[in-house]
Amino acid sequence: MQEIVDRLTHSDPAADVARKLLLPYLNHAATMYESGYATSDDIDAAMRFGCGYPVGPLALADAIGAQALVTGLDKLYAETGDEVHQPASVLTTQAADGTTFASAAAGDVPAPQLRHEITRVGVVGTGTMASGIVEVFAKAGYDVTVIGRSDDKIAGVVAAITKSLDKAVSRGKLDEDGKATVLARLTGATERSALADADLVVEAIAEDLDVKLELFADLDAIAKPGAILATTTSSLSINACAAATKRPQDVIGMHFFNPAAVMKLVEVVTADETSEEVDETVRALCLAIGKHPVSCGDRAGFIVNALLFPYLNDAIKLSEAGVASVEEIDEALRATQLPMGPFQLLDVVGNDVSLAIQRSLVSTFGHAGWQPAPTLEQKVAEGKLGRKTGEGFHTY
Repeated sequence: MQEIVDRLTHSDPAADVARKLLLPYLNHAATMYESGYATSDDIDAAMRFGCGYPVGPLALADAIGAQALVTGLDKLYAETGDEVHQPASVLTTQAADGTTFASAAAGDVPAPQLRHEITRVGVVGTGTMASGIVEVFAKAGYDVTVIGRSDDKIAGVVAAITKSLDKAVSRGKLDEDGKATVLARLTGATERSALADADLVVEAIAEDLDVKLELFADLDAIAKPGAILATTTSSLSINACAAATKRPQDVIGMHFFNPAAVMKLVEVVTADETSEEVDETVRALCLAIGKHPVSCGDRAGFIVNALLFPYLNDAIKLSEAGVASVEEIDEALRATQLPMGPFQLLDVVGNDVSLAIQRSLVSTFGHAGWQPAPTLEQKVAEGKLGRKTGEGFHTY
């Protein structure tokens, strides 16, 4: 971590670029903590496990020091007049009294327990995310029922999981008996009625609210009493999904990250009426399947996207202002030990996805400074979406 701090305190142009992007990111994380939306541990874990960052934002804020952050943000605010650059009050308080995010942390928190018995899991969907979630649960020892629109779609899920297991066998991480055991836990069906005995149903279908609402209304009629109904949405309302049922206390968000079989993070998102028992059970279940759960409420962006995408948008605006080129900005941020520069990451995520998320954040929070950068809108309009189209901010 000290290397990152040292890099950010240099006086060269690359360090100045990094500061202009990372100080608002750290300030946003501090504001998120201050609002009570998530704990400091969960905010830090979300960015480490969800983005592969070497350190969480609040741990990095502690390492830099509140006074240094306030000074840097005051300078940035004087230049931009953007309200999101005003130092969070928690930072000004820490600068005054010498406290830190670490000193205010809750300390040891009891591990969550399974308050509901979970033996059979249902997964609705047959795309990449759904296939990864099926694999995760089956490898963890759960019987899984996969619901797809056709036998061919279900066969595609089994094929994808088989290919993944074959790789594990070739690397010596699994033997043929283990592979056969995992595959034996899978059952496919084209009718949702096959979910009647599931203890947990996870939907991983299209990011279309109307489609999800129809599904949750159907699951409400099919699933047994007490079954937990989870959505993997990254941007839609958990409360709306819950309202489509007569059991809103049993509805929750389980936002896996892609690829689900590899990424450790799951954002566990509670709606207004989600019961404490369901919340605790899902967090315990995440640990049981080898994932790291973080808790947050139902609002746009949850933790990771809400912190990540304003930073990516700021990078585009920095390039538009002529402060540095796309390549120089990417290089400056990689020098702070981030796994990718912001433009590299935008191209991996997809500029269309990035634009949609940024618009949802503006709609929710109303910050004028978060309006999507014109270049991002232009890239999407031109079909230059990133790696998936061969061209975005970089060419592939």
